[in-house]
Amino acid sequence: MTTRSIGDVAQHLGLVPDTLRYYERRGVVPNPGRDAGGRRAYTEADVHLLEVLLHLRATGMPLADIASFTHYVSQDPAGVAERLNLLLTHRDHVLAEQDRVTRALAVIDQKIKDYRSRL
Repeated sequence: MTTRSIGDVAQHLGLVPDTLRYYERRGVVPNPGRDAGGRRAYTEADVHLLEVLLHLRATGMPLADIASFTHYVSQDPAGVAERLNLLLTHRDHVLAEQDRVTRALAVIDQKIKDYRSRL
């Protein structure tokens, strides 16, 4: 099985290795396996999960909820219902935020139109 180093994974994800270590300590991401030298060894499944978790974070999911999601992933298949509930709840929050941003953008666009008409 091919594995990747923490530096390689961090670069792939646009992070620094210390961020991955911090997330591991907080329980936000699962601890990866280790190679013969004791260094972190990420599988492609680990990297895929990290990508999903970063999308959740980018859309405002709190770290505690991401940690819960990660915990439920480790309980597969028993944790599927809990993961689904977390994602459905988060999706509702994201849609509400998207609506708020859309309304704010409409106000900004109107102001731009107003100011351009004055030039």
